[in-house]
Amino acid sequence: MKKQIVVTAISMLLAGGAFAQANDTLAKIKAAGSITEGVRESSGLSYTLGNGQYTGFHYDVCANIIKDLEKTTGKKLETKYQPVTSQNRVPLVQNGTVDIECGSTTNNATRAKDVSFAVTTYVEEVRIAVKANSGITSIKDLNGKTVATTTGTTSVQTLRKNERAGGIDFKELYGKDHSDSFLLLESGRADAFVMDGSILASNIAKAKTPADYKIVGEVLSVEPIAIMIRKDDPAFKKAVDDSIKGQIKNGDLAKLWDKWFIQAIPPANVKIGLPLSDATKAAWANPNDKPMEDYAKK
Repeated sequence: MKKQIVVTAISMLLAGGAFAQANDTLAKIKAAGSITEGVRESSGLSYTLGNGQYTGFHYDVCANIIKDLEKTTGKKLETKYQPVTSQNRVPLVQNGTVDIECGSTTNNATRAKDVSFAVTTYVEEVRIAVKANSGITSIKDLNGKTVATTTGTTSVQTLRKNERAGGIDFKELYGKDHSDSFLLLESGRADAFVMDGSILASNIAKAKTPADYKIVGEVLSVEPIAIMIRKDDPAFKKAVDDSIKGQIKNGDLAKLWDKWFIQAIPPANVKIGLPLSDATKAAWANPNDKPMEDYAKK
């Protein structure tokens, strides 16, 4: 009987230790000597070059964060990459598969119930992309049309909530990722693709004939994009936040913006041509982790 109690107690202690480490990412990555980074196959801020190589604005921001985490933990960290999608990114952060998600995730109140967000690195504007010869110039022109977006994203809900979408009836079509959604527009199965402006600009820049497409209409919403991490881990959040604030202060973030949004980028060596917006400048001037809903109140 005593032996059973001892075994039970040891099991509880081991379970408790594992639970504690699961909520202490710094301890977890230090013990493992590695960190698992969530990356996207196709996103404006993170994408694959093939053969297990990833790149992009948020990929570079996270590379700088990981360098700073090595100083914090006093240990060289191996970076392991875990491709994530719009559908599975939150649960993979929640269950500990991913330590730091470096895709293009909007910080909103719903997601904040399950995960935490670092300070905002980029403020996105949700827009509408169409074929240049479509005649569509505004939300009102989407009546009776088919609108594509990506499964697991908030863009079409944002479109439906726009005050100018009242009385507008359109069919929704979902791509499995952003490339698939753009293909719906490219192939004529959709009349419009509603998504973050940077994602639209990136897909248009990579199209066979970029001049065939344009971004039109109203800004549907303004959304803070941030690095996603596990909830209730204040030490890890502080380490990530401090790294981003440092990148803002020393000018590294501005250099990365120029690299990814102004200069020609791989794999097609095209320029997205997206100047730093006033909203992103304001977020960098006053680093914060406010969710999308706080921006909507302004």
